[in-house]
Amino acid sequence: MTNTVQVHRVYIKATPERIWEAITKPEWTQKYGYTGLADFDLEAGGKHRTRPTQAFIDAGFTGDLVDGEILEVDPPRKLVITWKLLMGPEVAAEPYTTLTYDIEETKTAGTRLTITHDLTGAPNTAALVSGQLEDVDAGPGENAGGGWAWVLSDLKSLLETGEILVPAP
Repeated sequence: MTNTVQVHRVYIKATPERIWEAITKPEWTQKYGYTGLADFDLEAGGKHRTRPTQAFIDAGFTGDLVDGEILEVDPPRKLVITWKLLMGPEVAAEPYTTLTYDIEETKTAGTRLTITHDLTGAPNTAALVSGQLEDVDAGPGENAGGGWAWVLSDLKSLLETGEILVPAP
């Protein structure tokens, strides 16, 4: 089996504490990216899950969207979790992947947020989170293909401007 690791990085004009909250608090996670209400039991061995917002429920997704376990937690600097997308049979059948959030304040460029996603053995999930499935004619946010790059861009926009990239109609 080939190891598949993706690294995504963004620099955000926000404190590490604010970024940490935006990643771990449902009142934030429902505002950016693909939305969803993230719940974290922030201790090693704790569980996390992302519940659907009303928009997901209206679209027929009534169960958890993502789930996993907390492997390492060091607020507001590092969070390591197992991660499984449950929104379709192709990705739900794949093994749990490992997702690491590293949050580092820099001297000149705000705060650096790096996501390292070990997707070994999960090719469908890897394609999805890499952005390979993005329909460029539809635009980011119009489908499920923008991946981590789109989520991080939306998070950056929200924290820096108070607005997301693609506002709801």
